[in-house]
Amino acid sequence: MNFDFSDDAKALGEQAQKFLAERAGPARARAAMAEGAPAHDAALWSSVAELGWTAARVPEAHGGLGLSAEESAMLAEACGQHLACVPLVSHLLATEALLVAASPEQQARLFPKIASGESIAVVAWSEPGGVSPVSVRTTAAGGTLSGVKAPVADLPSASLVIVAAAGPDGPSLWLVEAANAKVEAVETIDLVRRHGRLTLDATPAEPLGSASDYLVWLDRAAVILAFEAMGTTAAAMAMTVDYAKTRVAFGQTIGRYQGVKHKCADMYIKLELARAHALHGLAMIEGGGELTQAASAARVASLEALGFTVEETVQLHGGIGFTWESDCQFYYRRGRTLSAALGPKAFWADRLVRALELRNRAAA
Repeated sequence: MNFDFSDDAKALGEQAQKFLAERAGPARARAAMAEGAPAHDAALWSSVAELGWTAARVPEAHGGLGLSAEESAMLAEACGQHLACVPLVSHLLATEALLVAASPEQQARLFPKIASGESIAVVAWSEPGGVSPVSVRTTAAGGTLSGVKAPVADLPSASLVIVAAAGPDGPSLWLVEAANAKVEAVETIDLVRRHGRLTLDATPAEPLGSASDYLVWLDRAAVILAFEAMGTTAAAMAMTVDYAKTRVAFGQTIGRYQGVKHKCADMYIKLELARAHALHGLAMIEGGGELTQAASAARVASLEALGFTVEETVQLHGGIGFTWESDCQFYYRRGRTLSAALGPKAFWADRLVRALELRNRAAA
């Protein structure tokens, strides 16, 4: 089996990397942290929509490009690498949820505006005090939802929210118009990506699929978020390696010291291991029976690489790495946020063990 990207996906990835290198990055991220800054870069979002990125996974019949999950992964990685101040990754995750769970009628109604970027969609599973994406307290009754979702990434920018709510067979997805619910901005450790609190009080909602559809979406989302995490990891690693090549201490660059070069090598090894798992996950999205196993492994490996790299980035930059003026903070903050974006590493490690147990039992 070929686990590499298709030529089309590689071309899109190169376009995204080049475009966001010019239109995003630490300088734009610092401006986004300023008091009174908008929830996202509207001009950049407009350009992203014109390039067709918002329509990447939307079927051609509904005005989209009908691309594969590979293209979503490449876009997510570019956004993570360049700290793009747009809700594109959340939008792609919401699109994936509609592909998995929405009815043909719902897709025909929702996808055209999602493809054009006119409607910004996000997914809300997290609840105050909750740590597991399969244990939610939001309730559904009579076509309405009640509960609180927070923090929800990119919620202040959203017009559509796909909400995870408890059901008799486990959590399932529901569609909520943001205008029908109470939306409040909340501050998280990531000051660039805006988060919000969604308060639902008998709020009208549409059901999307079943509990099994939710689990399929959860695994697909884990793979896409693994690529976003790898993008952030790669950017932090590159910045650290460049610093190690130029920072002089005791008469030579610090990259010549064994302790420093070994840390940088460990960053690279963990990143490439995560990439191997993430590519396996993509292959399983496109068709395979090991999606849960592959997605869980991708999530665990990507968070391991991300956590190690952003912490060592701050450490290896020395005293300046802890300052407000340093760009290290962007990757550290984003790393901490992504580590909680779809449940912690421990949840996915347990999910991986259970998937392996089921596979071994079936093979016995």
